Amino acid sequence: MSRSHPTEDSVTSPAPEAEGNLPAPTQAKWLDARTAAGGAFVVILAAIFGRPLYHLMVYAMGTSLHSHVVLVPFISAYLITIERASLPRETQASLSLGALFGVGGAAAFIAARHSSTASFSENDHLALITFSFLCFLWAGGFVSMGRAWMRAAAFPLAFLLFMVPLPDAAVEWLETASKYASAEAAAFLLGVVGAPMFREGLVFQLPGIAIEVAQECSGIRSSWVLFITSLLASHLFLRTNWRRAVLVAFVIPLGIIRNGFRIAVIGWLCVRYGPHMIDSIIHHRGGPFFFVLSLGPLFALLWWLRRSEARKDVGAAPVSRR
Repeated sequence: MSRSHPTEDSVTSPAPEAEGNLPAPTQAKWLDARTAAGGAFVVILAAIFGRPLYHLMVYAMGTSLHSHVVLVPFISAYLITIERASLPRETQASLSLGALFGVGGAAAFIAARHSSTASFSENDHLALITFSFLCFLWAGGFVSMGRAWMRAAAFPLAFLLFMVPLPDAAVEWLETASKYASAEAAAFLLGVVGAPMFREGLVFQLPGIAIEVAQECSGIRSSWVLFITSLLASHLFLRTNWRRAVLVAFVIPLGIIRNGFRIAVIGWLCVRYGPHMIDSIIHHRGGPFFFVLSLGPLFALLWWLRRSEARKDVGAAPVSRR
């Protein structure tokens, strides 16, 4: 019996392999090339935005509300470093999402250019230009590293949003809401200790002195830092989303109570020792002290939530039987 041998024309060449099915050495080289391209893009983008980013850092270091901006890039880089082992090794570009963020970056950049000739403050101009930079950064990430990688690194990359200064309108709204809520908390606490007072809105009439809860007494700066701290702590130490949400949401009443407690302490000192206590160090320099006090309840709740997760893990662990 004769056997038929395939002719040269009938031999089919193997189909090219998909990116995720490449041999390990080839895939590693491919990933290294994509990573190098992404790194080069970041360097070029930072050079293009170098001047406004420099102005952002100078501005941030001169304002108490946005002084954290200087640390945000380093925190994001640290988070990516400690989570690099869990980041996917396979990369596939997402041109659609890259284009979407690119359009957003271009729109924010055009708005920032327009803001330089309009009646925008320096703060709002820097907010627009920084958001434009971040949109372009994320666009490059989707193109160079792919959707899976960007999804895995979502928190460190989204954390970069704290580089954007809060717009003036948002700051004013938060300060107003905070001072009214703090005044309510202070009135309650002063009532608890039996301090004689007459309250009319934000003004507390105390023996020998009248105290008004001004915009500067809103406590928004320490509350904003507390909010950022709670986000970091929930990401690093908690795994379930609902526990993370509980920790972050706890910051709102905690900030109000902390600020109301500070106002009540100052009012009580004025009643107990005299009106001159309004000029004491507790009023003018007491913010950091009361901020540290508020960290106690926050970390106590974090410890309880983390412990409840551990108990749940132990209860769900399979029991070995012999």
